[in-house]
Amino acid sequence: MTAITKADAAGKVMVALDYPSASEAEKLLEQISGIPCYIKVGMQLFYASGPSFVESLKQRGFNVFLDLKMHDIPNTVKGGAASIASLGVDMFNVHAAGGSTMMEAAMEGVHSVNGLAKRPTVIAVTQLTSTSQQMMNEEIGIQGTVEDTVIRYAQLAKQAGLDGVVASPSEVVAIKQACGVSFQTITPGIRPKGAALNDQSRIMTPSEALKQGTDFMVIGRPITAAADARAALESIIEELTSYE
Repeated sequence: MTAITKADAAGKVMVALDYPSASEAEKLLEQISGIPCYIKVGMQLFYASGPSFVESLKQRGFNVFLDLKMHDIPNTVKGGAASIASLGVDMFNVHAAGGSTMMEAAMEGVHSVNGLAKRPTVIAVTQLTSTSQQMMNEEIGIQGTVEDTVIRYAQLAKQAGLDGVVASPSEVVAIKQACGVSFQTITPGIRPKGAALNDQSRIMTPSEALKQGTDFMVIGRPITAAADARAALESIIEELTSYE
């Protein structure tokens, strides 16, 4: 049995604020107040509430992952990355499918911002956890296995100077083998035992993902849709503090 502290376990959990407004997100933040977890702000909330909400999270001491999945021409992504870095977020992402030049441009954008106390961690999306192999092969048009594509994208991201990738927990071991243990993995598709799968295809429980060696796990609806969000989050943290 391996044990980590509750603070370390909480720091590995990214609570996804998938809400349509800041007021609804605030209700959840009140419930989990004092738990030192990461907060993930995605497209829906950011587009509704804007940079000011992200800045308010940072002012309150939260670690923030801004999940906007930038995918555009390199110069546009460079500018977007500079704007995001200026917000003071701790992490943000781009799409690896944009290619190595685009990912390098994202890093250039970050480094162009003066006065940052610490630059944000920059990661790349590989394949969404809602993507099955059939979908990837027949609809997206990429042949081979999902894992093969994920590893190729992870290697491109590392070569471009990024810090890690978003991938399903089932690909963590292969990513670490290909890119090194310090190359970070952020894993959605985390579902505690008994939780609904929703639209996820490649999933694991929190303790299973931790055993794979993931650095962070994104968890949304099992916490945000729970009758008692704080209890749900505390239960996940408890699971992570002692796993076999």
